[in-house]
Amino acid sequence: MNRILLLAEDNPTDEKLTIRAFKKSGLVNEIVVVRDGAEVLDYLFGTGTFLGRDVGMLPAVLLLDLKLPRLDGLAVLERIRADERTRSLPVVILTASKEAEDIARSYALGANAYVRKPVDFVEFADAARALGLFWMLLNVPPGAR
Repeated sequence: MNRILLLAEDNPTDEKLTIRAFKKSGLVNEIVVVRDGAEVLDYLFGTGTFLGRDVGMLPAVLLLDLKLPRLDGLAVLERIRADERTRSLPVVILTASKEAEDIARSYALGANAYVRKPVDFVEFADAARALGLFWMLLNVPPGAR
């Protein structure tokens, strides 16, 4: 089964680093990149540019930046958790924010994890490898057999 990783990232450098880090760690799953909060919801609910997408095929995990244009990550997370179809989708906040309020609010809204983006590429690659290994290979999603 091809498990998709959904990456919500508006910074092209961080996007490239994340994809490079996953590839270096041996993660071969498809990575779908969306660049703003509205696009995340379009992908998940099959609307907008993703109209007609099979919404029954949810990603294995959503890596969600908080500081997204159009709709920020916290608003996206709130919307995901409010909908029965996406309520149990694993969401990992992957952000540069060190704000205690962002961390507390992310967990209060139902984030599964909060990971700060390391500045150093080696640290970032290590974090991506750990995230990929856990969420794409080890985690058993709801409804799995």
